[in-house]
Amino acid sequence: MSQVLPGDTPPVHDLIGIGFGPSNVAMAIALREHNNRVGRQEAVTAHFFEQQPRFGWHRGMLIDDATMQVSFLKDLVTLRNPASEYSFLCYLQSKGRLIDFINHKNLFPLRVEFHDYFEWAAAQVDDMVSYGHEVVGVAPVTRDGVVEYLEVTVRSGGGLEVHRARNLVIGTGLRPLMPEGVERGERVWHNSELLARVDELEGTSPSRFVVVGAGQSAAENVAYLHRRFPEAEVCAVFSRYGYSPADDSSFANRIFDPQAVDEYFAAPEDVKRRLMDYHGNTNYSVVDIDLIDDLYRQSYQEKVLGTERLRFLNVSRLTGVKESPSSVRATVTSLVTGEDTDLEADVVVFATGYSPVDPTSLLGEVADRCLRDDEGRVRVERDWSIATDPTLRCGIYLQGGTEHTHGITSSLLSNTAIRVGEILDSLVGRVAEPADQPRTLADGTGSAAR
Repeated sequence: MSQVLPGDTPPVHDLIGIGFGPSNVAMAIALREHNNRVGRQEAVTAHFFEQQPRFGWHRGMLIDDATMQVSFLKDLVTLRNPASEYSFLCYLQSKGRLIDFINHKNLFPLRVEFHDYFEWAAAQVDDMVSYGHEVVGVAPVTRDGVVEYLEVTVRSGGGLEVHRARNLVIGTGLRPLMPEGVERGERVWHNSELLARVDELEGTSPSRFVVVGAGQSAAENVAYLHRRFPEAEVCAVFSRYGYSPADDSSFANRIFDPQAVDEYFAAPEDVKRRLMDYHGNTNYSVVDIDLIDDLYRQSYQEKVLGTERLRFLNVSRLTGVKESPSSVRATVTSLVTGEDTDLEADVVVFATGYSPVDPTSLLGEVADRCLRDDEGRVRVERDWSIATDPTLRCGIYLQGGTEHTHGITSSLLSNTAIRVGEILDSLVGRVAEPADQPRTLADGTGSAAR
């Protein structure tokens, strides 16, 4: 329900989304389905801004044989609306591959195929997004000391634009994480850029790669580089004895159930910490057992044949990186003996994960109205909105950065469809509130109860 303000003031949207990755694509689809169901008078107006020129999700990691680690049924819509026309199965039908996929007898599609599904879904709602538009600031619009709207400043090729919203949903994703003191360069990469950068080596004859990390991406990078450059040595560096297998057993996978979010949110802090310790091996620094077996099989075969190109420097860590125009020197230190090994390589790839973006970094002075816990983390309500002081009427919803309140699954694909449905329910409740109605405080937290 967009409201036109007098003069040159921009119209007010019920929701503005920052970022248009899979989570906010799912959000746009949920809004589209809601609006089609309720009709124009009760429709929720929304628009999304994405700084990339087109949809893209970890493009640098779309290795041709890499598969998803979640079932195709955990797509953008199915767990929220199994009858949705935006499901992965509807995508397959549109591509003429539904029967072929069924005959494949596999729950886990290729990652490149799931990315194509995301692109297909994003294209269905592309009237709701402006690509090539970067949100650079958010400012409060107050009346009588109460923030009624948020003014969103967006930068594009045409300069700066200003938009207004009653609510925000932030889905800006994760930022590649490099070890402290290490900067990316021509020969020092983060694995998020692997495929884009590896093409630069076409026509050359690299002799050695070093891959740092013990998780799924690291193992995939090792296998890919070993396969693509059959004359090169690939050295895997990690502090463990070997890759640890992901626990994807049926009972452990219950940590990704929607009900687990409720239970985690309600749990005392010490129980939350214990649950993260117990079940971190479902998602963090672990590798699919099939890939582990493949790498070990390849390594053993090379030992038998006397042509070892696959090396594992385990119980070790990389302690130095020195780049030159023609090579990069990696210093690897044994955690047992303290002995250093210098490796002259063509490229060092850091598969060292990602860090969440501070959701308040774009909010300017609005961030001062966001409440934090004793550890300085943003407090998040069960409906995925930031807990705020009562002078802020606007909802600020998070699609990421909520692991400390909602658990491991909170920002993963496993829960995307359910999460956006919960945000939509909360949003519809906010939009339906009379503008002059006082906000009720929830148990003294300073945020609206609903």
